[in-house]
Amino acid sequence: MSYSELTRRYFESAPHAGVIGGVSTRVFRGSAGNRERGTWVQFDIEVAEGRCVDARFLAFGCPHTIAVAAWVAEQSVGHPLGAGLHEPVAALAERFGVPAEKLGRLLIVEDAWRAAGQAAVG
Repeated sequence: MSYSELTRRYFESAPHAGVIGGVSTRVFRGSAGNRERGTWVQFDIEVAEGRCVDARFLAFGCPHTIAVAAWVAEQSVGHPLGAGLHEPVAALAERFGVPAEKLGRLLIVEDAWRAAGQAAVG
């Protein structure tokens, strides 16, 4: 399979990979999917005054899954915490050249982000 330049760049560098360390009442975690089915994503987000001030991710999956999770974490820093991703899944699929048969994996990224956001707002 051929990957887009953006997918390769985010997969190879994986900015914001990892977890947010330490104990803080401002850090929230959400995850979705499972490794047994081939895709699992977790986001840690640090929130202050309704904004994401830091975001990290862990992911098990294909290069598209990891690249999109890295992009979501990177792009979310500084933005208000909302109900979902800042960009629709279909737009992310187009941006990263994700084939239609892999769209379900991007929905797992979205579900993990929503779970972290829901944990933050209670």
